[in-house]
Amino acid sequence: MRTVLVIFGSASSEHDVSCVSACSVIKNIPADKYNTVMLGITKEGKWYLYEGDVDLLPEDKWVDSGKITPAILSPDSNDRGLIVFEETGVRKIKIDVVFPVLHGRNGEDGTIQGLLELSGIPYVGCRVLSSAVCMDKAFANAMADYAGIKQAKWLSIKKSEYNKTKSEFLEKCASYLGFPIFVKPANAGSSVGISKAKDLPSLEKAIDAAFVHDSKLVFEEAIIGSEVECAVLGNDEPVASCVGEIAPCNEFYDYEAKYQADSGLFIPARLNEEKSEQVRSEAIKVYKALDCRGLSRCDFFVREDNGEVYFNEVNTIPGFTSISMYPKLFGASGVEYGELLDRLFNLAEEK
Repeated sequence: MRTVLVIFGSASSEHDVSCVSACSVIKNIPADKYNTVMLGITKEGKWYLYEGDVDLLPEDKWVDSGKITPAILSPDSNDRGLIVFEETGVRKIKIDVVFPVLHGRNGEDGTIQGLLELSGIPYVGCRVLSSAVCMDKAFANAMADYAGIKQAKWLSIKKSEYNKTKSEFLEKCASYLGFPIFVKPANAGSSVGISKAKDLPSLEKAIDAAFVHDSKLVFEEAIIGSEVECAVLGNDEPVASCVGEIAPCNEFYDYEAKYQADSGLFIPARLNEEKSEQVRSEAIKVYKALDCRGLSRCDFFVREDNGEVYFNEVNTIPGFTSISMYPKLFGASGVEYGELLDRLFNLAEEK
């Protein structure tokens, strides 16, 4: 049997979501095909081999379990695995494939992918450049523009520039984008730090809140319509799932609406067949344009007044919790959770 390493946690604002996702992933890895090893990263950035109950991952109960041992992923390709620092000495664990179930900074932005490239171990998901570009909303939007992919009007600014040109930039936002305006940290996931500004005072407040999470922000025109998502799987010949639709319980699909409240999910989306096929086709186009591999979830808006499809964003390590869209979409497309993971591991080794 092959040995799969699941990495979870990380020093990220999405640490808690990662732990819940990893718990779900580990429970669904086909036990007849894989041995599973768990590597946890605390909120402070400490790495541990975890050999306890997987149910302790949520709420960080694993940290105080007494089942952790300091460990690192070796960057030496001759090791191809973990180095565990035990009281009696150093132990090495060979790894065949890695699934970095890490969302946001330090997990989805190319950093851990760079370490995995050095390690020589196959890993699930996009490579370094694609991960970094997709994580940074400004770069992803620029690439989408270059590829001719329709999206909302947008602007971007760094904190240092904003501090120098605040009044001028606020006027530019209001005139070019019009209200309401979505304000987003350029590098964050799970809708962390995102606000919807309806006027100049709320725009200033939204900017201050977003700068807490990143030194670069993205501003986007609000598209009135349906928010839909499509899961994509594959390397050179990717396939798209059916389309799902989000009916947020809050004004927009923020962190609370995703993980703490009762937003509605429609699988399949409430779209006609022609429009669903257009979304699926656009998802493949985006996936290829941003050089994604393994998996990604591609998000879109379907405009209410004319039915046009607008690209929103790509998530290269989408959520894998029990309520997450990626596994749900492929489940509805006939690929059950265990089979989906098996395919992802095989795609990783194919790379």
